[in-house]
Amino acid sequence: MTRRGREWVLMLVVGVFALAAGYGYHAWRTTPAAGSPSGVTALTSATFPDLEGQPHSLERWRGKVVVVNFWATWCAPCREEIPVFVKLQDKYRERGLQFVGIAIDQPDKVRPYAAELGMNFPILIGGLDAIDLTRALGNRAGVLPFTVILGRDGQIAGKDVGAVQEIKLETLLLPRL
Repeated sequence: MTRRGREWVLMLVVGVFALAAGYGYHAWRTTPAAGSPSGVTALTSATFPDLEGQPHSLERWRGKVVVVNFWATWCAPCREEIPVFVKLQDKYRERGLQFVGIAIDQPDKVRPYAAELGMNFPILIGGLDAIDLTRALGNRAGVLPFTVILGRDGQIAGKDVGAVQEIKLETLLLPRL
């Protein structure tokens, strides 16, 4: 084989490897709905205080389609997706949709932030311990935002790492409403 031929083969091998690595990363980042049973149980049985310090469990919203979003005030992608959540909460509330935000932050930072963005859904305070919960749910890197969709039965129907796009979220939600 000529030198030029070896270069083409090498470039092809590197290209295939890069493509496979990219696909593997995407699959890891957007692992389908399943999640570990222990993660689901941990999420639905966990209790988080609201902005007034009152404890709430996600069991409160069983029977609804619940979008649980882990976020923080310092997270730029979180700020991008919150207006989508506000819009969809208004649009589908009557069909049984409930957004719940779990802030990885302090209440005194969350209150003005939530007011500024017009957050029209319950906001709970998860603190740093909630990051471990996201890992149990499949967010291996523990990054924010992290979104989990629970079906009416309380089981995971979808999840995503990073800012959720409106069209993707609506596509996941509509069959469940």
